[in-house]
Amino acid sequence: MALKTTPFDAAEYLDTPEAQAEFITAALETGDAAFIRDSVNTVARARGMSEIAKSTGLSREGLYKALGETGNPEFSTMLGVLRALGLGLTARPLSRKPSKPRKTAKPRASKAA
Repeated sequence: MALKTTPFDAAEYLDTPEAQAEFITAALETGDAAFIRDSVNTVARARGMSEIAKSTGLSREGLYKALGETGNPEFSTMLGVLRALGLGLTARPLSRKPSKPRKTAKPRASKAA
């Protein structure tokens, strides 16, 4: 007997602004542009694409295209969608491994003329 499965859609579970913000924050931390685009798409679908499209001034179809699997939205489009979602971007320093101390340059001896 075959196992019956149903498709999983994260948009069905992102029902609070806090959960949506955490979802996008986790995507941003990966640094993967396609994953970030897909995550913004998922949250936009959770809120309702028609509502987000109206807020951004884009057509619903244009929004689906920009945030779709082959989409490559401009940064201004992404900012507009995030703003429509009630979200903003922030910057913070990345944690880095301690680097080796830099070698200081030795002063050059001046040439006497």
